[in-house]
Amino acid sequence: MTMKKFTISYFVIFLAGIFALSSCGGLDKMKKAADQVKYEATPKVLELKGNTVEVSFKATFPSKYFNKKAILEMTPVVVYNNQELALEKAIVQGEKVEGNYKEIKYAEGGFHSWAASFEYKDDMRVSQVVIRPSVYIAGKEAAKLALPPVKVADGIIATQKLVKIDAKPITMEDKFVRTTTDKYESQILYVINRSDVRPTEVKKPEVVGLGKYIQSTKNDPNKQLKGIEILAYASPDGPMDLNDRLSKARQNSASEFLQKELKKAKISEADKKELWSLMATPEDWEGFKALMEKSDIKDKELVLRVLSMYSDPNVREKEIKNMAKTFEEIAEKILPQLRRSRMIAKVDVVGRSDEEIMSTFQSNPSALSLEELLYAGGKLTNDLATKQAIYEKTVELFPNCFRAHNNLGCVYLWQNKLDLAQKEFQAAQAIKETDQTKSNLGYVALLKGDYATAENLFTSVARNVEVANYGLGIINITKGDYATAVKFLGNTPEFNTALAKALNKDNEGAMAVLNNVKGDDALVAYLKAVLGARMDNSEVVFNNLRVAVAKDPSLKKMAATDMEFGKFLTNDVFKSIIQ
Repeated sequence: MTMKKFTISYFVIFLAGIFALSSCGGLDKMKKAADQVKYEATPKVLELKGNTVEVSFKATFPSKYFNKKAILEMTPVVVYNNQELALEKAIVQGEKVEGNYKEIKYAEGGFHSWAASFEYKDDMRVSQVVIRPSVYIAGKEAAKLALPPVKVADGIIATQKLVKIDAKPITMEDKFVRTTTDKYESQILYVINRSDVRPTEVKKPEVVGLGKYIQSTKNDPNKQLKGIEILAYASPDGPMDLNDRLSKARQNSASEFLQKELKKAKISEADKKELWSLMATPEDWEGFKALMEKSDIKDKELVLRVLSMYSDPNVREKEIKNMAKTFEEIAEKILPQLRRSRMIAKVDVVGRSDEEIMSTFQSNPSALSLEELLYAGGKLTNDLATKQAIYEKTVELFPNCFRAHNNLGCVYLWQNKLDLAQKEFQAAQAIKETDQTKSNLGYVALLKGDYATAENLFTSVARNVEVANYGLGIINITKGDYATAVKFLGNTPEFNTALAKALNKDNEGAMAVLNNVKGDDALVAYLKAVLGARMDNSEVVFNNLRVAVAKDPSLKKMAATDMEFGKFLTNDVFKSIIQ
């Protein structure tokens, strides 16, 4: 090697060394001035939303800081319970680096923003997010230099986890009526232009049967005579004034006959005026029309047309009598049936008492009607085991009753017997598709954790939307869609309603709902304490937290790691409550 070549090579090595020193010196400068870089996270206290936690970051670089040939990596790390989770890192570069990263000017400085999300774990309730930056000269990643880490956020508020995954199944109502109305009707026919009651008429089986029917109310404590109607008529032929007198006379004769019969039977109600209802119809055109429609008289359509064309009774009678042969047949087959008094007895039949129904169920359940069984299961007991026994027997005796299957499914659902509940709801739906059963199947899916199926079922409910909306509210809370959850839950006095409002940052609205929630629920007091912390009201926090942990001591551990109480975690009173 000549002296000239040696000198040149030595000079190149010297320049490379100078470059390296100057480069390392630039990185050292970035390290020494690292505290001038501002790292921020939004929010500063992370919060669970749905199944994930979302956070955005911003790094702001001062002027004359960023090495023109440097590449800076910024890695956010969630530090929790002796574990770490690295999030998506951001990379920026100096202005002389040939790359595709965000460029930060040396003279002006600059900023870079990015976002990350991660799946929540319960161990992360108490955690921190730090950004760990590292820098290197482009092309020399192996010589990466770690810069001081910076804490940017705490975590994680998981108030969403307080949601109650519970069910509001819909039972179907019974049609049980304890007191029903029964009636018996018979009639007396009269000779034309006469109103006397003939012996042959009162001996007819239907008239004799009326007397026996009324007599039965005297001997049966579950039957009570409520009314007797006498409806007397004259046929629509002859002068109106004559027919008026005839119908009233027939009304009197029929009522006198029946009153005598009641007195013979020693029916005490016979003399009560309010028991009797009397009405006389001089010309029974409605009865005439009904009999004509059922008859086989040849010209009946023509007669019916006359009735529809004319409303004046005199015109009607004249037009019909003009049809001579037809009128003769009418006079023979129709008119005699209209000279009558209808006698109707109305009776209230009182069913079994509540005690009798339950006693009969124990001794002979098959003696009960379907409605009595449904009534017993729905209204006569609050004990789930007894309800189950009643509805199981109802399904056995009436296997095609969709209400019985549905209500048994509700009992199973309350008992958390989800597979049995689903089977009964499906059986009910196979017999008759209803919104109630559809919503109930939605709650089975909800409790099984199949939120997609539950949501499809709830949204397909057409009428019973209020109860289905409760399920949709729960689902949207778990999704992190709090505004929609609030929409579905409205202002119903439920814990989940208050929780949705709290998650949607409506603290006052949430507190108003909690104040109307019925029941002795520890979570109600706990959420009130959370709202007190948000409002920076220590009295509300401490008073409600005391109530909550007294009802459910396990809430002490939750409160100790709940970032909603971040301001109070070191407070002596707070610590005394949760210890």
